[in-house]
Formats: sequence, C-alpha cells, structure tokens
Amino acid sequence: MPRRKRPDATLGQDGRWHTWVTVGTKANGRPDQRHISRATQDDAEDAADELLDTVRRNGAAPRAGKKPTVDSWIATYLGTIAPRKIDPTTVVGYRSKMRLYVSPVIGAIRLDRLQPEDVDRVYLRMQDRGRADSTIRQTHRILCRALEIAYRRGHTARNVAKMIDAPTAKAVEMQSLTEDAAAAILAATARRRNPARWTVGLALGLRQGEALGLRWQYVDLAAGEMRVWWQLHRRPWLHGCSDGTPACGRKRGGNCPQRKQILRSGEIALTGGLILKEPKGKSKRTVPIPPGLVEQLRTHREVQQLEKRFADAYTDFDLVFARPDGLPTDPGDDWSEWKALLALAEVPDSRVHDARHTAATLLLAQGVPLEVVQELLGHSSITVTRGYVHVASAMAKAGVEALGKKLLKG
Repeated sequence: MPRRKRPDATLGQDGRWHTWVTVGTKANGRPDQRHISRATQDDAEDAADELLDTVRRNGAAPRAGKKPTVDSWIATYLGTIAPRKIDPTTVVGYRSKMRLYVSPVIGAIRLDRLQPEDVDRVYLRMQDRGRADSTIRQTHRILCRALEIAYRRGHTARNVAKMIDAPTAKAVEMQSLTEDAAAAILAATARRRNPARWTVGLALGLRQGEALGLRWQYVDLAAGEMRVWWQLHRRPWLHGCSDGTPACGRKRGGNCPQRKQILRSGEIALTGGLILKEPKGKSKRTVPIPPGLVEQLRTHREVQQLEKRFADAYTDFDLVFARPDGLPTDPGDDWSEWKALLALAEVPDSRVHDARHTAATLLLAQGVPLEVVQELLGHSSITVTRGYVHVASAMAKAGVEALGKKLLKG
C-alpha cells in the first residue's frame, strides 16, 4: 500500500529505520519534531503516518518523551488527579479494583500501545473468575475515566476503553420486608436500647449512615421535621510515613505509627476513624416526622439525658443515636443489633439497607406519588424510585385481597 505522507524513513548505522516528523511549534518558536525509530522501514513510516493522523484529528500531538505504562498512569490518576473530586474512601476502592483486576493483565503495557483487545482481556478474565457484572462494569468505568484523562493530557492518541462495548450489569431487584415483618421488628425494639433508631429506618427510609449521623440540632420536634444533612462514615487510615512504599513495614495504613486521615472541606472527624460528612446530591434533604415518631424521639432524648447524667465519662457529639458514653455508634455494632432484632422478631434474614427499601415500598403501596417518595428518600433519580414499583404493586394487590376477604368473606 503506497504511503500517503512524508517524510520517508532512512536506515541508520544501528540497523534501525529512523524518521523525523514535525508536529507543530514549541513554546520557544522552534519546530516540534518527533523522532521515530523502528525495526523495519514500513513500521517506521506507518508510525509516522499514525502520528500525523493524530495531529490532524486532535489538533495536537501526544506529549513527547517516554510513555507511561497503564500501571504508572493509574497510580498518577488515583494519587493526584481523582482525589480532587472523589471521596478518599471511594479512591481506596478504585485502587483495589485496579490492583486486583487491571494490573495483572495490562499493567505493564505502555499507554500508547494499549489496544481495545487488551481491555477486553481484563473483563474476560474477571468473568472467568466469577466476578459480578456490577463489579466488571464499575472497573470499566474507572479504567475508562483514567484513560480519558490520559488522552486529554496528551499521553495517548485515543481512549481505547471507549472503543469497546461497556460491560452490562443486570438491575438488582429490590428486597423489601412485608408490612407484618416491619411491625414485628418494631415490636421487638421495645426490649432493646435505642428503639427509635429502627423506627427512623423503617418509617422514613434513612440510610444507615444518615441515621447514625443524625444530630439533635437538625431535629425539630416542635415543627415535626428533621434535616438529613449529615451521615456517619468510616474513612480508612492512610500511611503517614511515606507517599509510596510504606517505610514503617506495616501493610495496613491503620497500623502505621504515623497514620493519617484525609478530611475534605466541611467534614468533621469524630473518633475511631469515623467522620461526619454531607450526603451527596439530592440525599441532603428535609423530611417530615410522623406524630408517633415525634413522641418516640422525645422519650429517646429523655433516656439519653439520663445516660449522660449517670455516665462516668460522656463525650457529647450531639448525636441522636449514640453509645451510652456519647461516642458514635459503630456501623458494625449497628449491623449486629439489626440481626439480633430479626432473630427476636422471627423475621427472615435481611440487610440493614432493606429497611430503607421497605420504607420506599410501603409508601408506594399506600399510593404516595413517585416524585414524593423520591424526595423523601433522597433518590438521585426517579428511575431509582421506579425500581420499587413492581414490589409495591404486589403488596398493594395483597392488601386489597386481604381487605376483600374481611369485607366480602370470600
């Protein structure tokens, strides 16, 4: 196939073919020339053609110099670029997925030599190992974003992750408790501490972090409303002894003698790695409190004041649902309490988050409009709320049938 452009490659004394391509002008006004060296004349001239095509498409050439590998670029992206906009805990999760799934397959490949088929191999290997579709899809999103930033900054001529079909993930069916099961759980809370914690979850649909991060200054019992403006969150500890390979020799950042915790603007450090942070997006909201829950919260506050009075030591973080010493409730302890309640109520096993799903389903089953349920629960999109409709419809049908049997005796 005849070449479409110039310059031609020439054979050097080292036995390799060389060509120089002018791709623009440097800041000092001199021509920006790129040297290309390949084993054959065709390879050198094809590389020159590809470089000139890139300049024509993008208006600029990729950066000169040695190209980073996938591993080194991901380390740069997750270390200095992503943390500016992404929660530090999320970055830790991203780093784990890249280390487990991407690095072993394509980590050593240079960015400018990465091919779509290489990315396909990452996802195929994840499938072979039985990884969930949602995990594969999230890995693709992380890698695609990292490669997009590399492309924008001139490290590569294209984003190969955009050249393949994104992995698909099946929608996860919402799991909700029945109305009878929810009532049985609430009845079981009467024999436990902090019963209002679970009424808030089942009646208002607060996420675990939102309930545990609720503070009295944001609860107006007189007006019957609460502002869900904070959530309790565990922020992983990082090594403070070095930025790269840990100098302390400890594997986990939490065991580092100089461990550190990164706080973003507005976040509040509590204790034990727990912090308070604002919910993102539409999750920050004001919700009405049912009259029955208002009275329950008043009683709860009185009990909490007694605990504070008789405690040997009390740390007041103004938390609605705190430990007897005022410290924040660990999410793991909250999970254990939920499991104990399920056993007491003789309800089938479920997740803490299913209490939130139950609130959404019961609201929809009672005919509350989708938009209102979206606002109450702080769903980011109406599409999320629609995911509960089929469950709510089934519950509504069962309720109508039960009512019909009582009224019509048949």
